[in-house]
Amino acid sequence: MRDTPEDLATLMRAGRDGDEAAYRRALQLISDRVRGYVAYGYQAYGYHGEEVEDVVQETLLTVHLKRQTWDETRPLEPWLKAITRNKLVDHLRRKGHRKVVPIDDFAETLAAPADPGAELGPRDDLLAPLRERDRAIVESISIEGHSAREVADRLGMSEGAVRVALHRALKSLAAFHRDG
Repeated sequence: MRDTPEDLATLMRAGRDGDEAAYRRALQLISDRVRGYVAYGYQAYGYHGEEVEDVVQETLLTVHLKRQTWDETRPLEPWLKAITRNKLVDHLRRKGHRKVVPIDDFAETLAAPADPGAELGPRDDLLAPLRERDRAIVESISIEGHSAREVADRLGMSEGAVRVALHRALKSLAAFHRDG
């Protein structure tokens, strides 16, 4: 069997159906691919690949645990790449890696506001479609930064009810501004 994405998908299908030898071979091929993805990812983020194997092992474990989530009608490669990318990013975050890019390098390419003196306008205009209570909840939580508990106490509601109202109000606002 060659090492093509189609062959890998065939091995994975057979492994999911109980063929241990096929599953073992699929994991070997997957580990080779994942190792390449991770090494490339480290390079793309500007880091050395000293911890590639850690990410490879985390990825293989996730592939094993989540193998039933792969839709057999779709290619295997994008599914593998998504898991690998997520594990790589998680690993870099845990290690405190942050890539800092000076904004001065990109100042010319950043879009300038059409009218630097113009403001968005009053908040009430943006929140006008909302009922008074919903407007108060959105302003308190999303704009002023109060917690759902604080808003619930102030409005005499349960914390869960405030969260549900916030979700519905934001969904309503999004629909209004998208359709309007």
